[in-house]
Amino acid sequence: MKYFKRVVIHVLILTAFLLCISTLTVRIQQTAKIANLLAAEDTKEFLRRQQVPAELYETAAKYGEQSEFSKYEYLAAAILTEQTGQGELEEYLKLLKQYYPGKLQDILKIELAVWEDLKYFPVPLCETDDTLATSFENSWKFARNFGGERQHEGTDIMALVNERGRYPIISMTDGTVEKIGWLRLGGYRIGIRSPSGGYYYYAHLYDYAKDFQEGDEVKAGELLGFMGDSGYGEEGTIGQFAVHLHVGIYVDDENGEEMSLNPYWALKWLESQRLYFRER
Repeated sequence: MKYFKRVVIHVLILTAFLLCISTLTVRIQQTAKIANLLAAEDTKEFLRRQQVPAELYETAAKYGEQSEFSKYEYLAAAILTEQTGQGELEEYLKLLKQYYPGKLQDILKIELAVWEDLKYFPVPLCETDDTLATSFENSWKFARNFGGERQHEGTDIMALVNERGRYPIISMTDGTVEKIGWLRLGGYRIGIRSPSGGYYYYAHLYDYAKDFQEGDEVKAGELLGFMGDSGYGEEGTIGQFAVHLHVGIYVDDENGEEMSLNPYWALKWLESQRLYFRER
């Protein structure tokens, strides 16, 4: 009888030990899984790419309406894992919250900066002339060589009517004018800092709607200026390329360093949020 009791005790101890080992193994595997997905350079590149088709944004919003997680948390998880199922995304978010809560907040801050304040496509449609259309493609990281070999850090919205000063440019967000004036690469440009921290950059303007000053408040839909072809030279240089608007989106990363993100997907989503203007 005593021998039997000892055996039972040893079995229980062994079972408890094995359960501890099993639990520890699962936790190590979970931590390894999340660590692999959060490799510094990979994470930054996924976030910079911002590959968010409109349907993915809408799916994240739908998930966020019925869960403890926000649509921006779902969106961040989808960007990093390239998964779209609610269960898979929630599993990833739970791991993030458990093992890397600070990292989750850093990633969430970026998604808020990009998406929270967007309201309107930057080039409104003309009520009286439907030939004043525009087009754009995903030109993120395309090669550019003026001023040295570099990669394109934005999206070019091209004018189908190649006439400077014809297309009005409006602010996509509320915000504050942070930069204004001439840049050698960007020509006449204006940079707006939105309330959630995104920096929205509009370049190659023909002229400005008014005498903007740094610190001025702007509203989403407010006229900023007109599309042009300024840039690639000393102040006043025009004609080096076709009339278009260069749109850039920048955020500060967890180290306070400016990071460019691909605006293409945000602009695709905003195509359904367009205002109209009437030519004089």
